[in-house]
Amino acid sequence: MSGWRARWATLRRSARRVSAITAALVLLASGVVAAPAASAATLPGWLSTRGASIVTASGTPYTIKAVAWFGMETSNCAPHGLWSISLDDGLDQIARMGFTTIRLPFSNECLAAKSSNSINSYVNPQLATLSPLKLMDAFIARAKAHGLSVILDRHRPDSGAQSELWYTAQYSEKRWIDDWKMLAARYKSDSTVIGVDLHNEPHGPACWNCGDPKRDWRAAATRAGNAVLAVNPKLLIIVEGVERQNDGSSTWWGGGLKDAGAAPVSLTVKNRVVYSPHDYPATVHQQSWFSAPNYPANLESLWDANWGYLVRTNTAPVLLGEFGTKYETASDKAWLKSLVGYLAKTKISYAYWSFNPNSGDTGGLVTDDWKTPQKAKLAALAPILTPVKTPTPSPMPKPSTTPKPTASATPKPSTTPKPTASATPKPSASATPKPTASTTPNPTASPGLAATWIPQSVWGEGYVAELSLTASGAVKRWTVSFDAPGTTAVTSAWGMSCAVSGTKVTCTGSDWAATLGAGQSVRVGLQASATAAPKAPKLSVSAS
Repeated sequence: MSGWRARWATLRRSARRVSAITAALVLLASGVVAAPAASAATLPGWLSTRGASIVTASGTPYTIKAVAWFGMETSNCAPHGLWSISLDDGLDQIARMGFTTIRLPFSNECLAAKSSNSINSYVNPQLATLSPLKLMDAFIARAKAHGLSVILDRHRPDSGAQSELWYTAQYSEKRWIDDWKMLAARYKSDSTVIGVDLHNEPHGPACWNCGDPKRDWRAAATRAGNAVLAVNPKLLIIVEGVERQNDGSSTWWGGGLKDAGAAPVSLTVKNRVVYSPHDYPATVHQQSWFSAPNYPANLESLWDANWGYLVRTNTAPVLLGEFGTKYETASDKAWLKSLVGYLAKTKISYAYWSFNPNSGDTGGLVTDDWKTPQKAKLAALAPILTPVKTPTPSPMPKPSTTPKPTASATPKPSTTPKPTASATPKPSASATPKPTASTTPNPTASPGLAATWIPQSVWGEGYVAELSLTASGAVKRWTVSFDAPGTTAVTSAWGMSCAVSGTKVTCTGSDWAATLGAGQSVRVGLQASATAAPKAPKLSVSAS
């Protein structure tokens, strides 16, 4: 949705690997390093529309089966989870689940950024020093190697929160369109990128065909779509709906397309428009229809009225751009069963939200370790998935020298705001927690080792923090402990192993940070489940 609470941590790799790795990735992204033929052959190539169908170049109907992997729209400017798993591991798992496409959210702010700050250099040494734009290149190249297409999703203008309209005071419509033209040109020769989702979840004052140039989303989508197609006429133009429809009804942000049939987006290049609503269950917001006496039997007629009619009447294709659930309540389970049945029956394309487990409202398709599949969810999605044994792609280019795992690292997670809706229902964004960058005023030291607490991100269910360690002499073993009332578990750690006992967390150096040389500094970190996060705890440090 317009926003999702996401707060996680990652590692940065050492600067001395940059030149060799960057050069290798440029070759990969440019196609000099080719994907395996077997994988590349599974890609559909350029797509177009015919009536209510998306079709391949041969005219064969094609259903897009996508999942979102978010993070590049946040202040991390990188797909989340790369602090725990490799990019290849994530893509491989997505392909094996039965998805064919990644919906990749980004922000305009990240497109212009010089660096990301959320990648474990030990796990993803080829990626950690890339700019976000070059990281996008690498992501697309590796998606292709795994037989996955990509839809680019302009999720936010800046990295802080979703905007109601396609422009803000800081990011103009011109900037929005210029960035889309740049991306269209960048991937013009790569059919891995099959479509562009112009703007995520127009809502609030956004209207459909109201004639007000400041609010009319249909008119803005027409301007942007034509600009993109002038650069690459082969892309699908994905247009979301609005929250408030012309008959006075309200639905999810981006979910209302009731007026698109009578007032369609008409572009200069024909057969390119795909409409994309969003839909969620009662745990995201208690919409009126969830408490109707005939729920969930009432859902199909609701979907038909708001967007399904476009397919039922053979007017235009629909890609359900977001839907997801933690799958914990009876109501949510009934909703997902009905929606999966509806998608299977209508052959409507879709993009599930999300692969990430750190979506505050829906969770993900893997657990917090970013590896273990959420089997119940995947079983519920099985009727619309086609799990496959994917061919093994060629590995990412390796640096010319073996990276040393003692490189310093700097995780810096971001937040993703949680969308909610008011009782009308009119979804409205909740306050967006911001990651902090402060450190404790004075490091805590023991003979030979000084430690500084650096909080990174806090959200309702947990936090991420790192420790900066500096050794004045050789350290063979070290331990740092601190009081953290409310911490229930350490779900991930890098450079150390951590355990919770009562209110105390104790961490011992491991892996690449197990031993430290005289004068060496490293950054280690942890992600914890908690009801409260320590702000500046007193650190007890021991070293030998």
